[in-house]
Amino acid sequence: MKKTEEKPFTATRNACKVCSPLGASIAFKGVAGCVPLIHGSQGCATYIRRYLISHFKEPVDIASTNFTEESAIFGGEKNLFSALRNVTSQYKPELIGIATTCLSETIGDDMNKLVKKYAEEATGINDRPGLCYVNTPSFSGTHMDGFHNAVCALVKRFAESSGITDSINFFPGLLSPQDIRHFKEILQDFGLSAIIAPDYSDTLDYGYTGKYEKIPEGGVTIGELKATGSARASVELGYILNRAGNNPESAAEFLERTFCVPRINSGIPIGINENDALMEVLKDLSGCDIPVKYVRQRERLIDSYIDGHKYLFGKKAVVYGEEDFVIAIVSFLEEIGIETVLCATGGKSGYMKETIESKTGHQKDIPVHDNFDFEDIDNTCSGLKPDLLIGNSKGYYIARKYSIPLVRVGFPIHDRIGGQHLKHVGYEGTQELFDRITNALIEYKQDNSPVGYKYM
Repeated sequence: MKKTEEKPFTATRNACKVCSPLGASIAFKGVAGCVPLIHGSQGCATYIRRYLISHFKEPVDIASTNFTEESAIFGGEKNLFSALRNVTSQYKPELIGIATTCLSETIGDDMNKLVKKYAEEATGINDRPGLCYVNTPSFSGTHMDGFHNAVCALVKRFAESSGITDSINFFPGLLSPQDIRHFKEILQDFGLSAIIAPDYSDTLDYGYTGKYEKIPEGGVTIGELKATGSARASVELGYILNRAGNNPESAAEFLERTFCVPRINSGIPIGINENDALMEVLKDLSGCDIPVKYVRQRERLIDSYIDGHKYLFGKKAVVYGEEDFVIAIVSFLEEIGIETVLCATGGKSGYMKETIESKTGHQKDIPVHDNFDFEDIDNTCSGLKPDLLIGNSKGYYIARKYSIPLVRVGFPIHDRIGGQHLKHVGYEGTQELFDRITNALIEYKQDNSPVGYKYM
């Protein structure tokens, strides 16, 4: 048996990622009038509902084709058609977003054929919803691959070209509802008409109205998805996106290739450098100067960097999570003087290390590991002596083991309330993240001091 140098085992233990159809479900929830449908077992849909409800703290309906032993042997056509009819009658959706699972992919269901067949059989039915499917087997990707593949599938399904409009496309990636709301504010302040896809800022974070809504209001409309093919430009955030897939193509890349919509690529705007880059993009697209409010926010952020330098410089951080999010956090830590001693992700594009080196300008050899699980992170941490962890709540047991702070960012956050309200992006989001990191380190020092001082 050939000896491997990477791991003395082949199994993943406590994965630092989530399943592909879960990511696709989040994307589908960002479309107006859409109900996600998981083509597979009931357990897959139940798991996704549970996971999303725990993070977003909202009711999240995820339908299922409810595979049984018979479906696994003879195929899922019967279950799929029955589920489509049931969802249509119960929810009256404008769109049903279908995401496949490991089981349906393993048995080889031809989704293109099945969707076309159902559409033909359903001809003449009143209020028949649109259908969009995406292949999302978790054995070949993470929740981020599922998310970006679903966004691309939506654009491929609906985009049309009817002459260049004044709108731009804005693809923010998988961020918090609060982040998306902040992007809306920024785009509006620049006077830009933008199609944000997906937009779950309301559908996954809505207010109490006193009544249950099967499909919450909000989301990018099908009409807007059609108009993406006529936009004058697409702004797409993230450098890795879904490059780990067999046919990696992002939504903006598809629009550029098919409809000649220029693609502008930028990183997730956390930190001054990435925010400056995005502001310049929006300045060029709008033809307007950067609004004074953002100039002032930037000035206050720099002042905070100076104020907090003595608490942060030389501290060591372990950063983990989605590849693009990790890249953005590392870039930000470089600005504030915190040394990243480990970057880890469950993704496996293979591009994270070179992207960190090229985009952050980091001269040191940061240990960057993809296809890592939390046990790998735990084992690696033992020799690094980090001062804090930055990532989602799944790393809490590691922070607890080493008695260091965990600054919770990204997705999922299951052991605190407000994960859907965290703002990471923009100068304002960076300010909030900076304050949380600094205060976490001050609090740790204060709690572990024999003196118990009240002044820093």
